[in-house]
Amino acid sequence: MFDIASGEMLLVALVALVVIGPKDLPRVLRYVGNWVGKARRVAAQFRSGLDEMVRQSELEELEKKWAADNDRIMRDHPAKSASVREYDSLPPPETQASANPISGKGEPLP
Repeated sequence: MFDIASGEMLLVALVALVVIGPKDLPRVLRYVGNWVGKARRVAAQFRSGLDEMVRQSELEELEKKWAADNDRIMRDHPAKSASVREYDSLPPPETQASANPISGKGEPLP
């Protein structure tokens, strides 16, 4: 992440040991570790917020595309006229009673 080689890390550890001292070094490292953990949590929260914003914008784009496609389809295929709708609401011809050509009375078809 910071591109620190092992030799450089050893030099930093020696300088910290000399400057801070062996007695206070564990307490200082714990303090630094806590701050690094907090920084990582803040970065993760920030990243998840950005991911959520991207997901919401993609969802909005898909909704706009869907609405445009739906409008185009509705323009290309307009609704049926009233007479066609009335015909569609009738039951199928097999179930309708029809006039018997011989007797002239309404009887169900066989």
